[in-house]
Amino acid sequence: MINRKTLSRHPLSYALATAVLFSVTAPAFAQDAEKADKEEIASTKASGSRATNLDTVTVTGSRISRDVFNSVSPVQVITREETTLAGFASTAGALQSNSVTGGAAQINNSFGGYVTNGGPGANTLSLRGLGPSRTLILLNGRRIAPAGSRGSVGSADLNVLPNAMIDRVEILKDGASSIYGSDAVAGVVNLITKKTVDGISVEAQHNATEHGGGDERRYSITFGKTGERSHFSGSYEQYIRNEVTVGDRGWASCPTDNLRDLSVGNYFGSGDYIDPMTGKSKCFTLDSGGVTINTLGTARFGGLDRWRPNSAVTGGPLPGYEPVSYYSRDTFSPGHLKESLISPATTKTLYFQGGVDTGVMGNAEFYYEFLGNRRESSQTGFRQLSYDYSVGNPLLGGLVNLPAFALPSETSNGKNVAARTFIGFGNDKSEQKVDFWRATAGLRGQLTSEWNYDTMVSFADSKSDYTFDSFLTDRLAQSLDVVSDGAGGFRCRVQTNGCVAAPMLNSQTLAGVLPQNWKDFVYKPVTGRTKYQESTFNFNVNGPLFDLPGGTAAVAAGVEYRRSKIDDTPSADSMARNLYNLTSSDPTRGTDSVWEAYGELELPVLSGVTGAEELTFNASARFTDYKSYGSDTTWKLGGLWTPVKWLSLRASYGTSYRAPALFEQFLGATSGFLAAGQDPCNNYGSRSPTSTRYINCASQGLPTNFTQTNSVRVDQIGGGLVDNALRAETSDALTVGLVLQPEFPASIGDLSFAVDYFDIEVTDGVSRMGGSYILSQCYNGTVSDFNNNVGVCRLITRNPNNSLRVQDGYTNLGTEKVRGLDFTTRYVRDIGPGEFRATATVSNFLEQSSKVFSSDPLVDYNGQLNRPKMTGSLDLSYKFNSWQVRYGLEWVDNMSSYGRYDEDPATSEFKLSVPNYIISSASVRYIGDKWSATGGVRNLGDKEPPTISPAHGGYNTVGNAPLYSGYDYFGRTYFVNVTRSF
Repeated sequence: MINRKTLSRHPLSYALATAVLFSVTAPAFAQDAEKADKEEIASTKASGSRATNLDTVTVTGSRISRDVFNSVSPVQVITREETTLAGFASTAGALQSNSVTGGAAQINNSFGGYVTNGGPGANTLSLRGLGPSRTLILLNGRRIAPAGSRGSVGSADLNVLPNAMIDRVEILKDGASSIYGSDAVAGVVNLITKKTVDGISVEAQHNATEHGGGDERRYSITFGKTGERSHFSGSYEQYIRNEVTVGDRGWASCPTDNLRDLSVGNYFGSGDYIDPMTGKSKCFTLDSGGVTINTLGTARFGGLDRWRPNSAVTGGPLPGYEPVSYYSRDTFSPGHLKESLISPATTKTLYFQGGVDTGVMGNAEFYYEFLGNRRESSQTGFRQLSYDYSVGNPLLGGLVNLPAFALPSETSNGKNVAARTFIGFGNDKSEQKVDFWRATAGLRGQLTSEWNYDTMVSFADSKSDYTFDSFLTDRLAQSLDVVSDGAGGFRCRVQTNGCVAAPMLNSQTLAGVLPQNWKDFVYKPVTGRTKYQESTFNFNVNGPLFDLPGGTAAVAAGVEYRRSKIDDTPSADSMARNLYNLTSSDPTRGTDSVWEAYGELELPVLSGVTGAEELTFNASARFTDYKSYGSDTTWKLGGLWTPVKWLSLRASYGTSYRAPALFEQFLGATSGFLAAGQDPCNNYGSRSPTSTRYINCASQGLPTNFTQTNSVRVDQIGGGLVDNALRAETSDALTVGLVLQPEFPASIGDLSFAVDYFDIEVTDGVSRMGGSYILSQCYNGTVSDFNNNVGVCRLITRNPNNSLRVQDGYTNLGTEKVRGLDFTTRYVRDIGPGEFRATATVSNFLEQSSKVFSSDPLVDYNGQLNRPKMTGSLDLSYKFNSWQVRYGLEWVDNMSSYGRYDEDPATSEFKLSVPNYIISSASVRYIGDKWSATGGVRNLGDKEPPTISPAHGGYNTVGNAPLYSGYDYFGRTYFVNVTRSF
């Protein structure tokens, strides 16, 4: 038995032991068709001798056709049959699984309440943890243009994929900008559709969760016809995902502080605030997802400034109100349980492709392709309403004599504030409708008997409407400015717009019982619109050059032109900064274009000789000229050496780049907010009078006991709109691999093993520094920079009411680096009437580090929360007659962030670590004459996500679970898939 604790100290040893001894860890997708056997050789094939029967093909990562399905760079292949057996109802779900991403966090349907690139509901893919903007997505070798909503559209949305027509996915986990251009930094994902379809096929799949919510359904029809001189095929499908609410999952329904008090008990929860009403840890505290509700804020009376209604209180400074501390405040509403844990969506996708042999221009084929998709998605949130009654406002009722405790605010009509409400308003909803289409047409044929050409044009268009509910600042202020109506009530002083007076301040108002006509006046849906367009022209030629001892040298060369345009127009109220306590945005508008020329050369130096069954070198280069920032050149060199038939060595080194996305250049100022406690001058008097922060805060005339009462506003803005010009970020990538395929007798079976080392370093990364970082760098920096308003200090403004505003623009920052090892093992053997197959992979990160500025030290986050050192999956299958059974495992290594915060795990009050996480699945498939049926269960053990303390570490949580795509939020899920051909 392997000692896990011992091996955890030696991750490489553990990975090897796992992969070789147990064959565990590969994509939960074993290659099960004979065609897939040949495709998987793309990542594990060592000797060309087993592939001589293959037709000429083009491997992802190269533009040169070859007669062996082998590549210098590692390519992982996933077939459509495998994803169905694994229980995935969509290609997006399969691509975002740990077996493909190596445990890197993905933006999926659990991020509906967060600001993400592409807007709510978009699903993106990030390889190597380097972000979706550094992963290139292709469909049949051609780029899928970005789609989504709001101003930060910049990556392909996996929702647009034509699931029903996808035959396989080839994943190149290596830099490839010299082959494909910008964005291919971390890797390339190429989705390849079925090429020949004759007749009609229908398919239906239903995934049902045991605990309710989150059911997925997909219905599709595939059709096609192949004639002597033409072919046509296509599909139409509808995918529906139901919502999972926070209340649908017990583990998410009661987030607590999850703290430990060693003096009480050595378990997490012993240090929580105990709710006196239940005697248990309080759910939804201010540190665990709750918000202050049913509460009144006033000037301090006897050191108290927060109150909640209590009719039994007849004396004291506020009759009818009792004081509440930080933890005893009301922070939970039933509306919290109605928030989206996994947001609902419906997509409809139409795809067709075809070609016609023209018989001219070198036996040219005219080909075409169309992809159309509509996504309708939504998210349910919870809204806190906090607005202010000014000093002397008649709506204060019995509290009309309250003194001022704050300066004028947005809703106090220029007067000092006497009372601040904290109301649980209820649930709100955001909705998106995204229409995406892409049309492609091209001509490919022969220049000569050996040289081929391919020219194509493509146009893609994404249009979206995004709607969300918001309070309007001007209407709130208007409704709070009242005069007597002469009948014992109040009316708005200015009665335009059908103004309705705000409610009196009383216990009902604080409890969220608000007049409907007032809510209708101040609370409105607002809609913005986003357009993104991309056009592409490409001309490519390839053919042989000269003969070498190992074969014929081949070359591919071409030119490409791309033009992109973004136009995001937020709602009028958003642009007017009239959305109360919500982000505001300016339009994002801009265009960019690029001309590129590229070439690739392959040299088969030796073949079939002693010491060199195969020796091949590959070189590629690309010249790029962007309108936005100028020219750049990338290159890549690689080689494959097979000294004996059962052993291959491969290596590549090259450069890649990523041009700044349109939103990174042209993003209109978009506001966000940091907590008031992020102001560096809060209580700065507690610091040394000689400290830089003390001196800088004092120079602004702030008292030493200054307390910020306003949120810190952070305006995100495109780098092309500020005084710095964005450059393209660049990267270097090294990949070294070894492949073993020993030849055993049939009684033993076939064994393949591959290990690949990768090292990718990104420099001049396009990113934002972040509001907190800018504030810290300025106030803790030099007094000279602060006084002269230079450096990052020029990005900060302190307003007359002492609130802070930070401009956080996109710029070229520091470095990101990832290093690691990928292990792949496959074992195949005939047993009895059928074939047994075990496939396993392990991803072992050795480093995941980054720094903001070049002068900063690299900080390694490897093994910290949401950054596992190791992940893996195991796939076991047995195929006999018309049946196939499968069992799979998916594993995420333990993670800990104690070291990041200098906390001792034995004594810390915070839980900042998670154990190993393993889920299993099983399925069975029967293939009939013209039909097939697949059924199974995902997450057989109904494994829940692990928990952490949300109050420390800066990690977003769902319940007490980390917000991390590597964990299953659905729970045990049953699935069935049925197909029928006609």
